[in-house]
Amino acid sequence: PGNSTFTIAGFGPFGEHTVNASWVAVQELKKLGLGSDVNLHVHEVPVEYQQVQSLVPSLWKQYHPRLVVHVGVSGMATTVTLEKCGRNHGYKGLDNSSFCPDSQCCVVGGPDCINSIIDMESVCKRVNASGLGVAVSVSRDAGRYLCDFTYYTSLYLSHGRSAFIHVPPLGKPYSKEDLGRALQAVIQEMLELMDQAEGKIHCQQHFH
Repeated sequence: PGNSTFTIAGFGPFGEHTVNASWVAVQELKKLGLGSDVNLHVHEVPVEYQQVQSLVPSLWKQYHPRLVVHVGVSGMATTVTLEKCGRNHGYKGLDNSSFCPDSQCCVVGGPDCINSIIDMESVCKRVNASGLGVAVSVSRDAGRYLCDFTYYTSLYLSHGRSAFIHVPPLGKPYSKEDLGRALQAVIQEMLELMDQAEGKIHCQQHFH
């Protein structure tokens, strides 16, 4: 695979999440790495709509990554949750600077919902079968707050080459080390699936 650059972004503190488990988990992943041939960039994203609108495009421009993986915390999650899609409408929650977009949407005129190119069910099955000790599940609703907003924005810009992973708050039930290992396992499966898909495309090109 030619491009082995990946960008992983967690979120900063908000509300009662004075320490955001997503950023802690991303820093743990950075320590573990994704293998010597993978060029991994990590970023902390502020929980603000306008910051997201300028930061997400800059990640794509700066690194030209093969995939951007966003990680967020969900107070309701008890598993590591893979989000299949981002949604454009319904953003009413105020961010850290008490702002909310007037349009209540991510991209005016954009499709209602954009799916990731990654087959999350397949990733979920493979990680759960690997005996990691951290439960993984799949969701179709990233929650219509900054997580969902960021995911949709990233999916829109990248034509689906983004993924989103929700983690539970630290200690409920997983430690930061558990979450780091889970991110590593999930993202390695995502890369594996991308390699296979691209391999198939190359094979088909040879025959035509």
